[in-house]
Amino acid sequence: MIDFDEFAALLDNIANSLPPEIYVRLNGGVNLQQGLKVHPESVANDLFTLGDYNYNELGRYINIYYGSFMRTYGGLSKDELKAQVESTLKHEFMHHLESLAGEDDLEIEDAVFIEKYRRGLL
Repeated sequence: MIDFDEFAALLDNIANSLPPEIYVRLNGGVNLQQGLKVHPESVANDLFTLGDYNYNELGRYINIYYGSFMRTYGGLSKDELKAQVESTLKHEFMHHLESLAGEDDLEIEDAVFIEKYRRGLL
């Protein structure tokens, strides 16, 4: 398991490797939150939010949750963890880009995933 500071450096390296064009209008940037975030649809506190995309009257931003990653992927090697963080960050950027384009395909895909989870199909 890597500590918070190591995770922050890992996230920064991934975020800095992404094309600057995808940051358009992401005025709140990418933020690392220390805590664990239980997904609101969690049945038995077993579903965690790894990251989320947010937009409101104050702006647009992405949160990544260190505690959720450690609970879900804390036993992975650093390279395996990096792959999961990169996948999650790209997923959240897709939400951002779809939002800018007025699309919601990924939101629908996420809703389908949650419905399968609730039905015990995962």
